[in-house]
Amino acid sequence: MPTKKIPELKNLTNEPKIAYFTMEIGLQEGIPTYSGGLGILAGDATKSAADLGIPFIAVTMLNRKGYFKQELTKTGRQIEHPVKWNPKKYLKPLPFTTEVHIHGRRVLVKPWLYTIQGAAGAKAHVLFLDTDLKENILKDRKISYFLYGGDSKYRLKQEIVLGVGGVRILKSLGVDVKKYHMNEGHAAFLTLELLRMNNFNLEKTRKACVFTTHTPVAAGHDQFDYELTEEQMEPLVAPVLLRKLCGKERLNMTKLAFSMSNYVNGVAKQHKQVSEKMFPGYEIHAITNGVHSYTWTHPAFRKIYDKYISGWANEPELFIRAPIIPNEEIWASRDKAKKDLLDYVNRLTGVGMKKDVLTIGFARRATAYKRHNFIFSDLPRLKEISKRYPLQIIFAGKAHPRDENGKKIIQEVFKNIQKLKRDIKIVYLPNYDIEMAKKLTSGCDVWLNNPERPMEASGTSGMKAAHNGVLNFSVLDGWWLEGFVEAVTGWSIGPGPDEKIKPAEAIKRELEDLYTKLEYTILPMYYERRDDWMEMMENSISKVAYYFNTHRMMRRYVLYAYL
Repeated sequence: MPTKKIPELKNLTNEPKIAYFTMEIGLQEGIPTYSGGLGILAGDATKSAADLGIPFIAVTMLNRKGYFKQELTKTGRQIEHPVKWNPKKYLKPLPFTTEVHIHGRRVLVKPWLYTIQGAAGAKAHVLFLDTDLKENILKDRKISYFLYGGDSKYRLKQEIVLGVGGVRILKSLGVDVKKYHMNEGHAAFLTLELLRMNNFNLEKTRKACVFTTHTPVAAGHDQFDYELTEEQMEPLVAPVLLRKLCGKERLNMTKLAFSMSNYVNGVAKQHKQVSEKMFPGYEIHAITNGVHSYTWTHPAFRKIYDKYISGWANEPELFIRAPIIPNEEIWASRDKAKKDLLDYVNRLTGVGMKKDVLTIGFARRATAYKRHNFIFSDLPRLKEISKRYPLQIIFAGKAHPRDENGKKIIQEVFKNIQKLKRDIKIVYLPNYDIEMAKKLTSGCDVWLNNPERPMEASGTSGMKAAHNGVLNFSVLDGWWLEGFVEAVTGWSIGPGPDEKIKPAEAIKRELEDLYTKLEYTILPMYYERRDDWMEMMENSISKVAYYFNTHRMMRRYVLYAYL
């Protein structure tokens, strides 16, 4: 095997691997190969695989110019800049290439290696696919430049490289793959390459494939015109079969992944039900998302967890013992995390936020259904609440470069900040990334989430917050349906998913909950009943963080999807 000559790859061929294909992955600061939750989940899953000793190799795109660096003007206008990073600083180039054919041209693909050493010494690998090679023409070199950049043709080329090129790279490295796990439909072309390799044996190919669907938003499911795919892609399977697997009118990547997978899951129990309605006729399971506990726990909390809950990092279920930690030590850790956040915010903005003021965090991709401006629906009422009890709010989040409505949402937040500047300190932080997310999810007092139901497939930022004793205040959607116990682990906003009411009435209920619970429950408890607040912080850790982590998630994938 060629890998035997490369020390870093010794364990790649010693046993069958789970090959986890993802268009984006968030591993650490400095590697900008993610845009948001999907990529962060992929990184957390890979870290947990390493910790648990799961034979695991992720395959993704290199994205030499990242997603984008977000600049915000004084009025909130978003300006996108390429991200400058040096892959050689973090990754090892491997002396292998494979080729795919795009628009009749041979395009070479080269892998870069990133290795994660788990808590017990096991390793998981990530392969980053790169087309920026001197043998390729300029337009093909650019395929691995931007995450989610360009038009449909650019996206199609990337998905050919990821799916087809990824399978071929693994084969050239001599990796024996037990299962191919598609993290969203972007990598679904891998099934066509496997079909070709398996002499078009559908059943054999399906047995090797697992698919996780992540979004109930139609725009999240890539579709391409067949004319475009026939022009750009080599004919891996017959056109009649392709249309049977992918849809008659357009090539639907999600449908292809559904059609060619032996196991399919949504990312929360509610999302499973929503997905069954969107894609009737398929058997869909549910494995609720999680976060990598050690990554998302502030150092001050790590210290007290090490002291009182030995082994928590690799057995997060031990968080059930959080109530044994003395209240004063939890509060001191919270103070340190909050100080770190507010010092960062004040350095960046000069707004002068104070540690003794209840701080609300809201960090999401700026798009319509996330409803960044929901808390500003009744400005006079929000002002009155702030007169009784002071509060401050921190926003963050990028809009997709082609989402003009998303960009307008950020500008509306800025307008509301100006309207409230004499009453409430509010900031919108630019360029939300892993480093900022760690500060925000650990340093706020309350984590706010108010998407339109049922558009939140899962959500994970609130899970990160819970690992640091931050309390969730959220619409009953996604993971929070499984994590909330009213006034025990946090608070709900609006009706439950089974209540049959009109959308306008649901919004009315949500707004009433948002303002009423903030004014009469959350703020009074924070300022006047610290013992009750402390009890809820302990509950957030012991009843939320203990379950909503990627160690639990990956064990379920092993048990239900990989075996």
